[in-house]
Amino acid sequence: METMLLPSLLDRFVTYLKSQSKSDFTVIAYKKDLEQFVGFLTSKEKNDIREIKKEDIDDFINKLLADNYTKKSASRKLNSIRTFFRYLKNEGVVEQNPSLEVSHPKYSQAPPRIFSKLEYRALRDLGKEDPRTYALIEILLQTGVKIGELANLRLSDIEEGALKISPYGKNLERKVPINKAAQKSIDEYLKIRGKETEDDHLFITRTGHPLLVRNIRQIITRCFREVGIENATVNDLRNTFIAYQLINGASVEYIARIVGHRRLSSTERFLNLVKEEAERKERLGEL
Repeated sequence: METMLLPSLLDRFVTYLKSQSKSDFTVIAYKKDLEQFVGFLTSKEKNDIREIKKEDIDDFINKLLADNYTKKSASRKLNSIRTFFRYLKNEGVVEQNPSLEVSHPKYSQAPPRIFSKLEYRALRDLGKEDPRTYALIEILLQTGVKIGELANLRLSDIEEGALKISPYGKNLERKVPINKAAQKSIDEYLKIRGKETEDDHLFITRTGHPLLVRNIRQIITRCFREVGIENATVNDLRNTFIAYQLINGASVEYIARIVGHRRLSSTERFLNLVKEEAERKERLGEL
């Protein structure tokens, strides 16, 4: 008889995620969320998937909130549980998905952080002190790529007027146009990088190893600190690119394609910000 024990089913689910070419980050995130859920159920002496009811999932979400998890974190963990049960239902392991009856904790999503033109210029000016830092900042600000996509760039991905972005996470391969400023920053960096290295990553350390996501995050965070930009993350460079493109008249469809948004709604949420910015400028007589 097919096992219905939760740890075994979780292992099967993780194997399935890997077979779907999910990123390591995505697999680990699902695994951690579900291990926490399974641990909670074990504490209630429930190990068989058929025993799990809507009330058990409700209790888990409520315990997370009682343990000071944010509503956003609890909501993400509920999404992981829903995906797990959807997989089990598709596999014929369970007949119903009890997690669909559980409501997401309501939370208000903070609007994307967009840099002012003063902050934008300050970052670029600081970056000019080091060709590698400047190229990192310019590519992020002028293309809207994700930090993981930036770390994955190879020398062969640099094309005339474009970057080839390899599949990353849920995003498919795409071409991203680069303007003259970004192209120049790459050219200047390549002069000091030296092409005779064993690694073909575009961005490398002083010793020739690939610059990792955490290395890039440390560099950009230091730049934020040095120019006095507070409460900012690397992803805000991507947000800023999207907002300024929309302000300058680019279509939602075009931006969604460039930045790899799978849903137009992800891009459309920036429209209100753009509208507010235009109204503010109009009040100040800047338009």
